[in-house]
Amino acid sequence: MLRTLSFALVLALAACSKSDAPAKSQPATAAAATTPSAGKDSTAARKLLAEGVVVVDVRTPGEFSGGHVPNAANVPVQDLPGRIADIDKLVGGDKTKPVVVYCRSGNRSATAKLHLEAAGYTNVVNGGGYDDLKTD
Repeated sequence: MLRTLSFALVLALAACSKSDAPAKSQPATAAAATTPSAGKDSTAARKLLAEGVVVVDVRTPGEFSGGHVPNAANVPVQDLPGRIADIDKLVGGDKTKPVVVYCRSGNRSATAKLHLEAAGYTNVVNGGGYDDLKTD
């Protein structure tokens, strides 16, 4: 599990790096072909929130205290790998239950989505930023 989580983190960090060299065409590996998409989907997230699913705010505690989605749990993205058990409790041990993650813009929640999927969660939605989800 740690190896899978490390691999997902390396992939996420590699996607953020910039290279001026043209990309070489390489055959797709099985791991690359099955890497989940971390793109944000605020529309799907809003629908799930209306149904009362588990929602995790991966911003800092300071950002969280400035406003958050109702019933959101605050688990900062940097703490998430060590707090998977907290997420397990939120979903009652059912890793197939929908989980919406969000942050300020969708970048940290993309990383959180990858962490959760590496931990076996199968229905994680990157809701994007708080402003994409708030209803007031």
